[in-house]
Amino acid sequence: MACCCGVDVHAHVIPGEFPKYLGGATPSGWPSMAPADECHRHVMIDGKNYRTVSDKCWTTSRRLADFQDMGLQLQAVSPMPELLSYWLSPADGSQLVRFLNEQIASMVNESGGQIVGLGAVPLQDLTLAIKELHYIKHSLGLRGVEVGSNINGVVIGDPKLDPFFEACVALDMPVFVHALRPVGMDRLVGPAPLQQVLAYPTDVGLAAASVLTGNLMHRYPKLRIAFSHGGGTLAMLLPRLQQAMSVFPALRESVQLSPMEQAKALYYDTLVFDTQTLRHLVHTFGSSQLMIGTDYPFNFHDKHPVDRIKDAGFDAQVVEQLTTTNAKRFLGIESIKLE
Repeated sequence: MACCCGVDVHAHVIPGEFPKYLGGATPSGWPSMAPADECHRHVMIDGKNYRTVSDKCWTTSRRLADFQDMGLQLQAVSPMPELLSYWLSPADGSQLVRFLNEQIASMVNESGGQIVGLGAVPLQDLTLAIKELHYIKHSLGLRGVEVGSNINGVVIGDPKLDPFFEACVALDMPVFVHALRPVGMDRLVGPAPLQQVLAYPTDVGLAAASVLTGNLMHRYPKLRIAFSHGGGTLAMLLPRLQQAMSVFPALRESVQLSPMEQAKALYYDTLVFDTQTLRHLVHTFGSSQLMIGTDYPFNFHDKHPVDRIKDAGFDAQVVEQLTTTNAKRFLGIESIKLE
């Protein structure tokens, strides 16, 4: 049996019910729930079943019951990315994420210290997003914020988003980046789940690369920002980007810091389902930058993340970094003693 020592930074929440829209006609994209079976419900968006999910998404006790088998002591939960809803109007988006954030805070309060929250903000309006960031920090006590890999097509390394990241640094709120409505869907051949399997890692890799080429960490070196799915394709793109710096003068002029060195300042989860790939990520990014990510409680999640890290053949110090130490530093909870 795995030790219960892991800190998972990539897990999701879906409320058991969504509020009715407070306005006139319900806008396109507003979610609702429909019954499925005893332990499952359908997440409905625009009259279609977006995903069928279990009650582990909203029932705290059911979630905590899985911690021992997974080897976890703590989990940072964030909304299912589609619920970030950047395509809603700013007012509607604010209404929805406020509900989500308060649901996350309730789960945190019910967990006895075993869950911390990463909230959502309406990034389709930076003023409202920063206002909500203050709310989740000061009123709800959440530990950070989840954002999509792009905001209606604006990738997160775009300087347009600087006011938000400046606020994150000022409030000491770490940022977890998750793939959302990825590019390249028209290039996939096969069923809909390939979006999660192939397109998500591609989009999050491009998002991470935009942080490097957009000089985000040069402007905000104290920003703690992490990427889902092991940073997606970034580890394979990085040597190519580094080599290109010596070939293309335009890149040397625009990119202020070495891409390799910048990449070692970012955080990444371990959700790659393969020990050899995990070893490559540690070699590329450093053992101080990887943290457990599971994608719990969806079907496509890592059921034994601590065992997978141990099976990769790391020494005890690196195992502790990947399972516990790095995540605590990312979340800003080093001083909190975990049982």
